[in-house]
Amino acid sequence: MSVPDWVQDAIFYQIFPDRFRNGDPGNDPPVALPWNACATPKGFHGGDLVGVTQGLDYLLDLGTNAIYLNPIFLAASNHRYDTMDYYRIDPKLGTLDDFHALIREAHRRGIRVILDGVFNHCGRGFFAFADVLENGTHSPYKDWFHIKHFPVDAYSSRELRDYEGWWNHKSLPKFNTDTPRARQYLLSVGRYWIEQGADGWRLDVPNEINDDAFWAEFRLTVRSANPEAYLLGEIWDALPRWVGDGHFDGLMNYPFRTATLGLLGANWTPERYLPFLAELVRTYPLEHSLAMYTLLGSHDVERVKTMLGGSSARVKLASLLQFGYLGAPAVYYGDEIGLEGGKDPGCRGGFPWDEKYWDHDLRGWFQKLAQVRKSTAALRRGDFQAVYASDSQKIVAFARRFAGETVIVAANASDTQRTALLPAGSEATSAINLLTGEQYPVQQGQISITLPAWGGAWLQIQG
Repeated sequence: MSVPDWVQDAIFYQIFPDRFRNGDPGNDPPVALPWNACATPKGFHGGDLVGVTQGLDYLLDLGTNAIYLNPIFLAASNHRYDTMDYYRIDPKLGTLDDFHALIREAHRRGIRVILDGVFNHCGRGFFAFADVLENGTHSPYKDWFHIKHFPVDAYSSRELRDYEGWWNHKSLPKFNTDTPRARQYLLSVGRYWIEQGADGWRLDVPNEINDDAFWAEFRLTVRSANPEAYLLGEIWDALPRWVGDGHFDGLMNYPFRTATLGLLGANWTPERYLPFLAELVRTYPLEHSLAMYTLLGSHDVERVKTMLGGSSARVKLASLLQFGYLGAPAVYYGDEIGLEGGKDPGCRGGFPWDEKYWDHDLRGWFQKLAQVRKSTAALRRGDFQAVYASDSQKIVAFARRFAGETVIVAANASDTQRTALLPAGSEATSAINLLTGEQYPVQQGQISITLPAWGGAWLQIQG
């Protein structure tokens, strides 16, 4: 099995470092915005690695046991996808000692930490690109990038004419990974941070380095440093070519997000949703389906509560489906307390540590989902079986099965209480809702269950 075993038991928490917690005001930039200020494309709020370390007990209490950190290396922006030095922690976030302290304290609590690897492009301040700007055709790094014309203008003209940039952004020059020295540099970065204690990489836009040999070499390089390192690809579509020994263990499961928010946002029906989930599972070998990063929110999309019309009930149902589906469920920081926000920068607001701003009932729900998932092998490692879908009743159900254990995940995607007969199998005698403790008899192989509006259940089959 090529996928790290721990991933199937992981519950991820994604952190945008500048916005999670300000643990060391001493490293704040002089222009830092007030913590509760509206997020802006260029503003810094002062979050840092010390703050992440201070928040570990909060994450442990929530039930998460893995962290995905957005980029932490020296960069000009608050998002840090414009890396200037891949070997240096951004001083606005802290020091290498702060990083080591985070890893040490996370691991002491049984929490893994994966980093964001941006190897398709860098920032204009990256040393090799700066050399090209200074030395032009004489630069020893000119073949590290896709240069079209000399001299290279990276600032004054409005249009990107002289080199390739990510999505034509002048601030994000694209690497040429066909150049051996550039390739080796990036591979060395991948290994270095694993040696420093990171537990894996989330790889940014890997499809834009459409080079199977590079990713196969990256995998070998990282795994030689830590055979249990998790490699996660940011692929937005269902594409099986991106998993396996030559690529990644799992992908960011945006198709699941699209379908689930569609079901609860009223433009997907149960009879469309359930076959879609089944096909999504069939797209990949089971070990990779179980290693998907199953998300509802991220730094690149609107907040889940905003997408669901501000309804906490629908967020709870979406997360019930998420934690019940295959893959490692991932909570985007603040979604568990009901944060809202539109697309970037709206989805990147500061985490409110004053609990009066929390939706405590919602947070308690996430805690319950995490607790039950951790104690139920079928929800972590089980296969998938479509069970029931009714457009007229607005009910959908699927089963997770592992080592003789079966759990049916059922959801009522409507604003009206509904009752359905769910097939439980001829040998079943009863079922228990793992989220409430309620017992249900099984008669003639069926469970009669009434689900509240925007409600659901995890039914463990007995017998």
